[in-house]
Amino acid sequence: MWLEILLASVLGFVIYWFVSRDKEETLPLGDGWWGPGARPTAPEDESIRPFKVETSDEEINDLHRRIEKVRLTPPLEDSRFHYGFNSNYLQKILSYWRTEFDWRKRVEVLNRYPHFKTKIEGLDIHFIHVKPPQLPAGRTPKPLLMVHGWPGSFYEFYNIIPLLTDPKNHGLSGEHVFEVICPSIPGYGFSEASSKKGLNSVATARIFYKLMLRLGFQEFYIQGGDWGSLICTNMAQLVPSHVKGLHLNMAFVLRNFYALTLFLGPRFRKLFGYTERDMELMYPLKEKMFYSLIRESGYMHIQSTKPDTVGCALNDSPVGLAAYILEKFSTWTNSEFRDLEDGGLERKFSLDDLLTIIMIYWTTGTIASSQRFYKENMGHSFLSDKHHRMKVHVPTGFAAFPCELLHTPEKWVRFKYPKLISYSYMARGGHFGAFEEPELLAQDICKFVGLVERQ
Repeated sequence: MWLEILLASVLGFVIYWFVSRDKEETLPLGDGWWGPGARPTAPEDESIRPFKVETSDEEINDLHRRIEKVRLTPPLEDSRFHYGFNSNYLQKILSYWRTEFDWRKRVEVLNRYPHFKTKIEGLDIHFIHVKPPQLPAGRTPKPLLMVHGWPGSFYEFYNIIPLLTDPKNHGLSGEHVFEVICPSIPGYGFSEASSKKGLNSVATARIFYKLMLRLGFQEFYIQGGDWGSLICTNMAQLVPSHVKGLHLNMAFVLRNFYALTLFLGPRFRKLFGYTERDMELMYPLKEKMFYSLIRESGYMHIQSTKPDTVGCALNDSPVGLAAYILEKFSTWTNSEFRDLEDGGLERKFSLDDLLTIIMIYWTTGTIASSQRFYKENMGHSFLSDKHHRMKVHVPTGFAAFPCELLHTPEKWVRFKYPKLISYSYMARGGHFGAFEEPELLAQDICKFVGLVERQ
């Protein structure tokens, strides 16, 4: 019997090694057309046009009328944020939104950085492009593409941008200076939504790759969390020779052998390569992995199946939209915030910053189209697409924030990204790394780029 078990184990290992060995595959680049109707025969206009965020009295007055007519359901006693967004605290936010929040001033803040639009594959793609205010003679900045996720936007990067483009004047080392490009995912904010089914993370990666080429960059760094991490991963799979380095603060790595070791981790920690910090962040398993995933993934099931249904409600009600989105900025920042009456929102963010993100979705009417991204990526063949099975063969850095929804140990990341050269346990922070802890993330990006440049 022991011989049979030994032979079965060896055979299993050989099969596992064969299917998981590092094959340097690339995704086919392909092409697409996502605009309305048939693709025109004329070449696409590749001009890059300046863009400014604007507002009007009509837009603001309509918002105020809708807030004034709100109809809320009283929360259960002592429910805090365990049932979702607490309507008692929501009343405070609505009062601030209606009487103190100045959207015109926030529009000025948004226009602090240069905005642009350009047509790619039939869609008007919005992005901000921020160059260093000053550079020492003989130096050129490093191009860095930063990609947001849901329910975020390009605005998440506003506080990290000066740390990357002007580090010396913001208390950081001036060794690495970047020019930063932050696009909006199609169907998010000021980027036009697809008129056709199928615009997923791979198509978005190709669109953003074309954007970087159009801006004159043949080689560049890329960084992302949430959907941005998958889009950047796909870009590295599509055009690895153009990606100098990939930095992530989230990774889609569930499709690998190491996920099966979770149950045995406490007994065989060293065998599976788990550190003591990994154990702290993953166990007890029921609470930190399974219950957490069930508790925080309800929205995902809705958006991966019938996004337009809930999208109709949210697109018609700014109050509903705010509750739906801001609840994520509470418990995704720290799951323990669900125990607080105010969801801990103002511990990490200002109401002005949070409401600015809501207003980007509200004024552009893009909540439904942003939710469709889940349907396109997860509603058909989740984890079975080719890119989920492929490894990534560009230099990779990973920032593991302790309050991320699910912790990803270094072993898991390295399985998908064999050229992982930097893995950092971040001191604090959750899902919205750039928005919550811009200085920590900027330091980790610079550390990673330094390692790449010295290779």
